[in-house]
Amino acid sequence: MKLTVFGATGGVGREVVRQALDAGHEVTAVVRDPARLDVPAHERLDVAVVRDLTDVEALVPVLAGRAAVISALGAASNKQARLAPVTGPAVRAIVSAMGRAGVSRLAAVSAAPVGPDVESDGVVTRKVFLPLLRRALRDLYADLAVMEATIRASGTQWTVIRPPRLLDKPRTGSYRRVIGANVPSARTISRADVADALLASLTDPATTGHTVGVAT
Repeated sequence: MKLTVFGATGGVGREVVRQALDAGHEVTAVVRDPARLDVPAHERLDVAVVRDLTDVEALVPVLAGRAAVISALGAASNKQARLAPVTGPAVRAIVSAMGRAGVSRLAAVSAAPVGPDVESDGVVTRKVFLPLLRRALRDLYADLAVMEATIRASGTQWTVIRPPRLLDKPRTGSYRRVIGANVPSARTISRADVADALLASLTDPATTGHTVGVAT
C-alpha cells in the first residue's frame, strides 16, 4: 500500500513510518525539517518537505496516487496549541488536498479526553481527574476537537484513534481496543502501539467512520 504520513517526525509518526516500512508499504513521510526524521533511509521511503501544512497546493503532490493517509499530527504542548494551533488547520488542508488528489482513506490520532467519559470509570476519574486534565490541556484538546470535527465533516473514509497518556515503550500488539468509545480504565499506551492501531485501521472496515479507543 502507498501511504502518506503527516507528523512523521513525532513520536507516533516515526513509529508509523518504521512499522509501515517493515510491513512492506511504500511511505511518503511529510516533514518540515528532514533532519528530525529519525528513520534510516529506505528504498520504499520518500521524504517530502512541506513547510506550511495549511498550503493545499503544496499538499496535493504528496497525496497523488496514494491509497491512504495517516495523520500523527499533534501540538507538542498546551502552550503551542494556544499560541499557534496546528492540528486542526493542517488537517483541514489535508482533507481538502485529499479530495483533489482522489484519496479517500484517512486515519488520524487524537486523544482519549477529547471523547466522552466512560461511565464505568467511577466518580473520581470522571468528576475530578478528567476535568482537571481537560482544564490543564484545554488548548491542546480544543485543537484536536477541531481536527475531529473537520474529519467527520470531510466525506473521507476516516478513523480517529483516541489513546490515553503516551509512553515510549516497545510495540506489543496486545492493547485493548473499543470501537466508538474510549477504553474503560484507560491510563497509558505506547506510541508504538498507537502506530500499530493506526496502520491496522486502514484495512479494518469496522473502524471506518468511527473513533476507536485504545489503551494497554
